[in-house]
Amino acid sequence: MKKFLIGLLCFLFLIPIVNAEEDLAPNSKSAILIEASTGRVLFEKNSDEQLAPASMTKIMSMLLIMDAIDSEKISLTDSVMISKNAATMGGSQVFLQEGEIYTVEQLLKGIAIASGNDAVVAMAEKVGGSIENFVNMMNEKAKNLGLKNTHFVNPHGLDAKDHYSSARDMSIMGRELVKYEKILEFTSIYEDYLKKPDGSSTWLVNTNRLVRFYNGVDGLKTGFTSTAGYCITTTAKKNDMRLLSVVMGADTSDKRSNDTVNMLNYGFNSYQVKEILKQDQVLGEITIHGGKKEKVPVSLKKNITEITSVNDKNKTYSWTVEFQEGKAPLKKGDIVGKVIVKDENGNVSFQEDVILMEDVEKANIWDFFSRNLRFITATN
Repeated sequence: MKKFLIGLLCFLFLIPIVNAEEDLAPNSKSAILIEASTGRVLFEKNSDEQLAPASMTKIMSMLLIMDAIDSEKISLTDSVMISKNAATMGGSQVFLQEGEIYTVEQLLKGIAIASGNDAVVAMAEKVGGSIENFVNMMNEKAKNLGLKNTHFVNPHGLDAKDHYSSARDMSIMGRELVKYEKILEFTSIYEDYLKKPDGSSTWLVNTNRLVRFYNGVDGLKTGFTSTAGYCITTTAKKNDMRLLSVVMGADTSDKRSNDTVNMLNYGFNSYQVKEILKQDQVLGEITIHGGKKEKVPVSLKKNITEITSVNDKNKTYSWTVEFQEGKAPLKKGDIVGKVIVKDENGNVSFQEDVILMEDVEKANIWDFFSRNLRFITATN
């Protein structure tokens, strides 16, 4: 027993103890760690420095692809013919040949798992019509997301003049991408095969080794060029909390992994997500003027959550709903008010939109007659 206790103490002394004031990413030029549901920054280092993002560029490319799928402009089963431009792309490849035909899903896997430059160019041409137009879409999306230190000139991330981003901006892009849970089905795959039209297969191995070696990691994208150094945007989920970290400018792949693991360990060991109100929770009913239904249930547009230290005592909250005047017709999802959440001291902590849970059609003459008849009957 004494030997066991001595051994345990020695092991505990070897575990690094870190706090927010320490540099959690000593091997990187720039880094950031955020909690994905709130976007709260848990650690940052030179997070607004403009640096070459290398293949982390493909996070934006995948985001635009997922946007196109979500809006039904394309589907995972759509066919894509490989152009000469795509087939001759340098850098990391999944070895596509001009004239071959693949599905969107196959090419998306080639991007998400193996970081195929040929695959992302083929998809950029599919979504944007041309590389030039797709790059314009990338920069327009960056502008819409409020990214202040990002500019793209290609969809793959090979070094180019005026092609740059920052750790903070990459974390914002990553946070938007993981909202599409489907993409995590691809980025979490460690190895797979791309079946080619001639019957042969290309072995796809994830460039993000943490998918295999760190519990909870299911994405997102690595990067390396001589200018950028070793970069990685990583996401992991444990205990209902999703973290997202970015490392830029490390000297080796091991160093970028070490900094990533250090940040993730700090985040999971130091913070927790507290759910205050759920998105699908019924908050009450609203009276709709002129509607077939007089009262309709409402809920939150999105979850209200808080990030707290694991050592913090449980806070208590109260909430009230402020309704707008509703007039039929209205649709499910229409905003009809807001919920105000206050802490135990009466301070407003959160505000979030409240939406209808059902469609409300406009009442007709018969509806009004029936309603008045019920009222007269009830009062007599």
